[in-house]
Amino acid sequence: MEAIVKLVADGLVIPVVLIGAYALLCKVPNNKKYQTYARVLMAGLTAYVIAKTVGTFYQPESLRPFELMGVEPGAAYLNNPGFPSDHALFTMAITLAVWFGTRDKLLASVCLVLTLLVGIGRVLALVHTPLDVAGGLLIACIGIIWYKPLIKR
Repeated sequence: MEAIVKLVADGLVIPVVLIGAYALLCKVPNNKKYQTYARVLMAGLTAYVIAKTVGTFYQPESLRPFELMGVEPGAAYLNNPGFPSDHALFTMAITLAVWFGTRDKLLASVCLVLTLLVGIGRVLALVHTPLDVAGGLLIACIGIIWYKPLIKR
């Protein structure tokens, strides 16, 4: 069971990245690539900077769940309190890039399901609380402001 949780919590990030790369490289029309890539970059950087800023000033817990319970973590983690979840932030940012960059419902839906599974896996692995994961997902959504011109097309 531990191996499955680790696979879900850490391993599902890889298919999200691969799907995102495929979608953005192959599904974005050539005449829209520069505009789309610039917006994806700015959305990701904006979400990342906001996440690090929020994490600096707000930490609901000083210890991660596995530390509070006195057990080993079930997945990889950085040595910080954990809010917001970088895994959730990263995979959700890719999911949003796929949706806004390509409008491919199938690929975006697969990325969303995988992103939610990663978040669940992070909680089951005891490296994040549900609030950490929700924070990562919501902060990634702040980057949507950069996609406004893409929404109009």
